[in-house]
Amino acid sequence: MADERILVVDDEDLIREVICSTLGQAGFECRPMTSGTEALAILESNHDYSLVLSDVIMQGMDGLTLLARIRQKHADIPVVMVTAVHDISVALAAIRNGAYDYLLKPFEREQLLAMVRRALENRRLKQENLAYQTKLESLVSARTEMLRQALSDLERSYDITLEALGDALDLKDAETEGHSKRVTAFTIAIARAMGLPQDKIRMIARGAFLHDVGKMAIPDAILRKPGRLTEEEQVIMRQHAQLGYYMLRKIPFLHEGAEIVYCHQERFDGSGYPRGLKNDQIPLGARIFAVADTFDAMTSDRPYRAAQSISSGRREIERQAGKQFDPDIVKVFLAIPEKLWHELRTEIEAQTAPRRFGFSRVARVNN
Repeated sequence: MADERILVVDDEDLIREVICSTLGQAGFECRPMTSGTEALAILESNHDYSLVLSDVIMQGMDGLTLLARIRQKHADIPVVMVTAVHDISVALAAIRNGAYDYLLKPFEREQLLAMVRRALENRRLKQENLAYQTKLESLVSARTEMLRQALSDLERSYDITLEALGDALDLKDAETEGHSKRVTAFTIAIARAMGLPQDKIRMIARGAFLHDVGKMAIPDAILRKPGRLTEEEQVIMRQHAQLGYYMLRKIPFLHEGAEIVYCHQERFDGSGYPRGLKNDQIPLGARIFAVADTFDAMTSDRPYRAAQSISSGRREIERQAGKQFDPDIVKVFLAIPEKLWHELRTEIEAQTAPRRFGFSRVARVNN
């Protein structure tokens, strides 16, 4: 018990001497203090005390004030109030304010020792519990970080696979090469301007990138047909939204993205396909994507027409607000500076040009 140091605070010399003598004989190290002010000064300079025994009624700073100060700055040190019988209501108030217990004067030697031992054991158990909790939290934090990193690596591998799938689709449908990356970048820009959470934006981006994945199941004769499609061919082509949904829906991390794939041809006024959804029936990500998709289509070159200007594309999006597009999303889109769309398009074209050159070079060698 030599490491258990106890601070005894009482303005009566006899009480201090009795308590310190009793505790000293039992093997405790005891330091007497005549006032609460002195006790606080000692605690400030030396935190190595396990217990405070304090009288309630003292000149200057009383025991309740001392208790409050100790609880404020040294909450791990238990305080036992020593009081006379007629102060019992005050002692009970002290317990409500954080004292461990109280000891009534006059007390027996065994009463004092039993009280001190209980208070010290309580402190020891709290310290062990705190140490265990801290260790547990550290272990949980470390394992959580390991799990987060593992999931992040897994998610990254998924995204790489998705990018390869998107590239494969671009090669299959050369007319829209780079479209998936551009429309994804445009969708992300609008979603960020709307203040959506990063996790939500990531999910929407995946759906946007894979929006045309169902075209992988469309026959090349229809997908690459240079002329106008017949009505029967149009029916088959329109199946790509549903086919894409069926391809992705069973992949857990693409579940929400699959809904965007399913709904990316729906229109805000209900005139779209495949289900004729309207307004809020259409997932938010799909409503954002619709603006980005049409904007990219209008501002990109096609074999049958030249690209419109950014300004012209913005005006057409504004004209279709409430019809093809969610008007609230159109407002956000129009608030984004035209410069950003130019920068995004330029950056993505720079990324796709090397791959496009490399592919054509390989094609020439093989031919």
